[in-house]
Order: sequence, then structure tokens, then C-alpha cells
Amino acid sequence: MITPAVIALIFTVGYPFIMAIYLSMTDAEAGKLESFIGLYNFVQLARSPLFQTAFKNSLLYTFVTVAVKLPLGLILALILNKDLKAKKFLRGIILLPWITPITISTIGWKWMYDSMYGVINWMLINLGLIDYGILWLGKPWLAKVSVMIVNIWRGTPFFAIIILAGLMTISEDVYDAAKVDGAGTLAKFWYITLPLLKPVISFVVLFSTVMTISDYPIVFILTRGGPLNSTHLFSTLAFQIGLSTGYLGRGAAISLFIFPFLLLVVYFQLNLMRGKRWEY
Repeated sequence: MITPAVIALIFTVGYPFIMAIYLSMTDAEAGKLESFIGLYNFVQLARSPLFQTAFKNSLLYTFVTVAVKLPLGLILALILNKDLKAKKFLRGIILLPWITPITISTIGWKWMYDSMYGVINWMLINLGLIDYGILWLGKPWLAKVSVMIVNIWRGTPFFAIIILAGLMTISEDVYDAAKVDGAGTLAKFWYITLPLLKPVISFVVLFSTVMTISDYPIVFILTRGGPLNSTHLFSTLAFQIGLSTGYLGRGAAISLFIFPFLLLVVYFQLNLMRGKRWEY
């Protein structure tokens, strides 16, 4: 019964992964027969300042965005769990950034970031906060912050909805018992809500980490790795070197650098989810 699914996974995931491993150990280039070179590509990449920048950017991008999306998503979930008017409508509105096609929403952000005609600079100028348009995507540190903001805007609703689903599974009887024992709002959140949400939070952090560190569309559409290669991630650098310039072996090696890191993240997160501390 599962054979069709297994076959589909082999052709869509397994075969490309095996090919990536093979290409990463060759000097494959577009239009050229490859030859086996072992770990040479990985050694050269480790010495490359451009790759080192992409490596640092990927870790910083993932850590900052996930660290911000988690508390924002938790706060949104707690608000949406209240008995509010038009609760279903509000949930649908909050989900819009997540369900909107990423290409369309990112192009919209690119227009908003435009230094001459963007709505962000227009608002800041009319509020008297700045005198001239800011080059949001033209300066290295501003470009990094800008792409992180877009990722946070897009990913926070996902955190909120998943955590909200976890909140809805917590029985009100637990809160009633805590209230009888004299627990206040903060105590109930810290000793009941948060511990019971830990498996859900662990799952959503794991999923978001995997998706964020391999993010491609947001950075590619907004900056294409610029300015001065300051916003390159693993995915955008792999595309630039592997496809744009035709160095397939190096591009495959870059993409595989993500794999050990993700494997460690998955291992530790799953261990946390399966540990005795989660058994309640």
C-alpha cells in the first residue's frame, strides 16, 4: 500500500540527494565531463571567504528569525485563543502572510523597500523621522535586517496557528484546578500552558529551522545575495555558483553543507520531544 509513496520519494528526494553527493565529489561543470576529485570541493569551499560569509549569514538568519517568530507566534496564539468577536475572521487574516504565494508577497516587499517610491520611506519621511529615502536593500547590514523582517512577517502566522492548535488541546479543567489552588494568570502560563506546549513548540521550531536555513526565494528576490555578497545564504550561493556559473560540483557541495547541521538539529529536537520530561 505504501509502495507508490516510496517510489515517489525515491525519485523526487532520494535520487536528487544521491546525485548531489556524487556531483559534490566531482569537478562537474556545465558541458564538461566530470572526474572524481573526492572532498576537494569541500576543502576549497571551507577556505573561501564568500562561502564563510554565506555560512555565517545562514546561521545568523536562521537563529534571529526563529528566535523572533517564536515569541511573536506565542503571543498571537494566546490572543486568538481568547473569546474574541470575529475570531474566525481574525485567524484567517493572520494566516494571509503564510498562505500568500511567497514570490508575490516578496515582490511586494521589494516595492515597499524601494528607496525612491517605496511606501516605507514615504511614511517615514511624512512622519518627519527621516529626511531622505533609506537604501534598505543597498547597504549590507540594512539588507540583512530587511530580509529577516520579511521572513519573520511571513513565518510568524505559522507559529501562531500551530501553537494555537496546541492551546486548544489543553483542558480547561487544568486551569480551573490551578485557579482553585490560587494560581494567577502568570503562574498558570508558566506552570501549565508553557510545559504542555513544549512538544508543540519543539515541533514548530524544528520545522521552521529546517525551512529557514534552506530559504531561497526571499533573499533571491530581494537582494540576489547582494549588496557585495553580504546576504548570501547556502541556497542562493549554491544557485549562483552551481547554476548561474555552471560549476555543478561546487554548487552541490555548498548545498550539502546544510545537511549535517540539519541532521544535528533534527536529532536534538526529536530527543527532546521523546524525552521523559515531555511525558505528562
